[in-house]
Amino acid sequence: MTDHEAYGDLRVTVVMPTYNEAANLPRMAEAVLGLPLDGLHLKIVDDSSPDGTGRIAEELAEKYNADGRRRMSVLHRTEKDGLGRAYTAGMSAALDEAAAYVVQMDADGSHPVEAVPRMLSTAVASGVGLVIGSRYVEGGSLDEDWGAHRVLLSRFANRYARTVLGTKIRDITAGFNLWWAQALRDVDFSSLDSAGYSFQVELKYKAVRAGHSAVEIPIRFAERTEGVSKMTLRTQLESAVVPIRLRLKHR
Repeated sequence: MTDHEAYGDLRVTVVMPTYNEAANLPRMAEAVLGLPLDGLHLKIVDDSSPDGTGRIAEELAEKYNADGRRRMSVLHRTEKDGLGRAYTAGMSAALDEAAAYVVQMDADGSHPVEAVPRMLSTAVASGVGLVIGSRYVEGGSLDEDWGAHRVLLSRFANRYARTVLGTKIRDITAGFNLWWAQALRDVDFSSLDSAGYSFQVELKYKAVRAGHSAVEIPIRFAERTEGVSKMTLRTQLESAVVPIRLRLKHR
């Protein structure tokens, strides 16, 4: 049975934050909306990108919605105040629009689009609240172009967060995730403190504390081919502090 036949019009919204991703967005939109899932919707959350990403997103939405189906939408935010807040805005909108599942995906091409149907089938079959596209389970990998220092930093960040929080999730910092809508509803977005990349850790941790299980499936994490990384020293420092703050708050 194909994904088209298995899931029909099950509404799955891919939330994709953007900031200066004009070079990547057209091919990412084509890849996502080319998946064999009739109920798939792509929601771009643009933080007023100075390179015109928001305008390009609107043009793409007009193109992909031309047949009368609302396959793509754009949420424009007036300021760049963190990846976590961009995701929260997009996820909240997806839930308001009755999405059954919500996917987190980067716009830089690092996450394998073709893995989304596999993540969805895993979620539906297992009934879990979260499926993680994981770099650190058997079969998962990082792009060969990653430098040794980046690999070590990524592995250390995961081991550090896992140890502090006492979780079994191997890739708790992963940004490629598929959520059951109810799992997101059970996490009070207003209680989230993280603005940057540590949002990924906090959201998973609070969902598990709310009683939802997570399954990890292996992916290959690719290096971006266009644009530059948004990771800064500030976000790295936040990522170090957040696990400790969470553990102290919930001990």
